[in-house]
Amino acid sequence: MELENQTAISKFILLGLSEDMDLQPLLFGLFLYLYLVCVIGNLLIILSVISDSHLHTPMYFFLSNLSFTDICFTSTTIPKMLVNIQTQNKVITYEGCLSQMYFFMIFAGLENLLLTVMAYDRFVVICYPLHYMAIMKPSLCGLLLLLSWVICLTYSLLQCLMVLRVSFCKETEIPHFFCELAQILKLACSDTLINDILLYCVTGLLGVIPLTGILFSYSRIISSIMGISSTGGKYKAFSTCGSHLSVVTLFYGAGLWVYLTSGTAHPSRKGSIASVMYTVITPMLNPFIYSLRNRDIKGAIRKLFSRGACL
Repeated sequence: MELENQTAISKFILLGLSEDMDLQPLLFGLFLYLYLVCVIGNLLIILSVISDSHLHTPMYFFLSNLSFTDICFTSTTIPKMLVNIQTQNKVITYEGCLSQMYFFMIFAGLENLLLTVMAYDRFVVICYPLHYMAIMKPSLCGLLLLLSWVICLTYSLLQCLMVLRVSFCKETEIPHFFCELAQILKLACSDTLINDILLYCVTGLLGVIPLTGILFSYSRIISSIMGISSTGGKYKAFSTCGSHLSVVTLFYGAGLWVYLTSGTAHPSRKGSIASVMYTVITPMLNPFIYSLRNRDIKGAIRKLFSRGACL
């Protein structure tokens, strides 16, 4: 009898943020605008770092990779959401759903690990300024980036392979605007104990360990800044990590919001709205946070526009 209630499904239905038809044009315009701002803003950061030799330092190397990750992160979810709204078709194929989930986990993990690596970079530059270039060598920066990619690719692939062993019921509606692993597992008819254990263990490790590293780095940074005698010196030291701290607060604050709303009486819809914060808003705000308080980035962007005007 149990097998009769299961089926080899070929598609899922993404319910989106709202089923109100009157809100669909507003949602389409809003998310199209947010997506374009995110892509253009992060692309400007990448081009500015590439074009200005003064920005070829570890800090801006990781920043440009963070911008690339932000573009990819939003591109895994928002274009499909916009197509669904425009065509009024909420269907996503089984293969498309797995692909979206795979790339979403890759770039979400990369965002997390890159923020941790950038915290370590700020820790070295403030606590060991005289040895900064000796410690943060190009080889170490490349190794940290490669390690981050390997971890995220392996974890995402493992999760997707584990989903392939799961059987689904005929009910395939996902109360979200993208294929999220936790929501997909809720639709399963077969036992998902191993999947749940893997999800919580790996998510816990990839969440707790990087966050612990960030907190440790900033505890040492604050301790070093407090030891600076002059007010100007303290301000200059804090300004070097203020932008990164703002982005970390946004990213982990949004993640905490999603976690808290998942335990409420109506977790699905609230969780999908909360997910907008770290899937769209945070990647969109990152270029503004890093450029508005950074003279080097602002100068590089002005040079970039000047070259474009000359052409």
